[in-house]
Amino acid sequence: ENHLDRERFCCWICVDLLKDPVTTVCGHSFCKSCINTHWDKEEERGSYSCPQCRQTFTPRPVLETNTMLAASLEELKKTGLQAAPADHCYAGPEDVACDVCTARKRKAFESCLVCLDSYCEKHLQRHLQSPPLKKHKLVEPSEKLQENICSRHDEVMKMFCRTDQQCICYLCSVEEHKDHDIVSAAAERTWRQRELGLRRQTIHQRVQDTEKDVKLLPQEEEAVIGSADKAVEDSEEIFTEMIRLREKRSSDVKQQIRYQQETEVSRVRELQERLEQEITELKRKDHELKQLSDAEDHNQLLHNYPSLSPLSGSTHSSSFRISPLRDFEDVTVALSQVRGRLQDILKPETRADFLKYSQEITLDPNTAHRRLLLSEGNRKVTCMSEDQSYSGHPDRFTLCEQVLSRESLTGRCYWEVEVGEGGVGVAIAYKNIRRARDSHECVFGFNDKSWMLYCNRKSYNFRFKSILTPVSGPVSSRVGVYLDHSAGVLSFYRVSDTMTLLHRVKTTFTQPLYAGVRVYYGDTAEFCKLK
Repeated sequence: ENHLDRERFCCWICVDLLKDPVTTVCGHSFCKSCINTHWDKEEERGSYSCPQCRQTFTPRPVLETNTMLAASLEELKKTGLQAAPADHCYAGPEDVACDVCTARKRKAFESCLVCLDSYCEKHLQRHLQSPPLKKHKLVEPSEKLQENICSRHDEVMKMFCRTDQQCICYLCSVEEHKDHDIVSAAAERTWRQRELGLRRQTIHQRVQDTEKDVKLLPQEEEAVIGSADKAVEDSEEIFTEMIRLREKRSSDVKQQIRYQQETEVSRVRELQERLEQEITELKRKDHELKQLSDAEDHNQLLHNYPSLSPLSGSTHSSSFRISPLRDFEDVTVALSQVRGRLQDILKPETRADFLKYSQEITLDPNTAHRRLLLSEGNRKVTCMSEDQSYSGHPDRFTLCEQVLSRESLTGRCYWEVEVGEGGVGVAIAYKNIRRARDSHECVFGFNDKSWMLYCNRKSYNFRFKSILTPVSGPVSSRVGVYLDHSAGVLSFYRVSDTMTLLHRVKTTFTQPLYAGVRVYYGDTAEFCKLK
């Protein structure tokens, strides 16, 4: 009963209890302020309508307070009639508000595509009760109703131009869209709904297929884990066998070296003994000859001279050399070659493997071209249009916009460079690379003192001694560089969890190396923090 009282004594405009109630000639009651506000908006038209039944009045009626209705309201309030509906009926910041409510606006229940207004449940009754309005298209509450109005003709856009793929009004169809393929918006909607239905069927089928695949994934995961466990077990067994073979081979090599050592030492000692005997015999012979030479009796010298035995051939000869060390050096060289091949086999594969050799790189301002701006603690470089305020320095590059690192690189090192979209050359170079403006010998990749991978968001290429080598591989904004100085290995990678090799160089490095970048106008490069 309280609800019925409330409905009976509510203002149709603000949908709240009547305040200072007035009644129009047609018999409908409103808050005095609500009906006056409504009629103020109709002032220019010269006629005034009832918001509820749409009856018009001319001139503007003079309204007086309905004292009987006001008294009844006061009585009802004393019996507990609430003054306002619950807050959840009112529109919040994220709700579509009723366009008819003049005071505190209630939530819209539906929107009319013809009237281009949104209505709360109370104000919607006019559409549901009036025969002409029942034909209007009502939809879910929307704040974008104005998008249905043609901005050129201020008409509702009920047609669709398939030629230009846009909604249009009737006037558009006979003017600028004349002779185009035009259908009603409803027909196009039906066609597109059918297309969407087919797409949804395709999506549903793919969902079903994918769900089947998902059900198989635990088995795949189990198989992967099992395979990985077996690989770990096998690798442990293989490495154990390799260690056993290494120890046995090491023992064999040591035994062979010691055997060769004994053989060489015996040979040397035997030779030493023969030479010492030869020296003794030569000294004895020399003593005899001296005695014969010193004899005063010349007949004795002449008599004994023919009986002197000739000197025997010398054991020592100019062609003989004591050089057993060469054999042992050959063993060392062979083992070094084996170590190099083993290092190649055990080279890093995952990013975690590379990060073990991460090297912090900072750029040397004394080498930076004048148009390069260093930032982020000298880890980032940007190519500017104007020269920066650098002092003169003999190490500065003067021809191309490039810069070298402060750190020299030896041993195993790894670093990453974040490259811009335009183009960046990621390089390494010897410190004695030329710096002069008048020579391409100072440009990374155009000499035998530097190696450079050119990167952009579309492709890669590698340059050394001016020779350009196209590099295939997936593009990335980050490039990893791995250097094994002693092994003579330089590798460039696309950075990811598995790392994709882009280009690899195998050579012999004769000096410490320095990281470098060449940056083109408007672009940047940054050496990433990896620790």
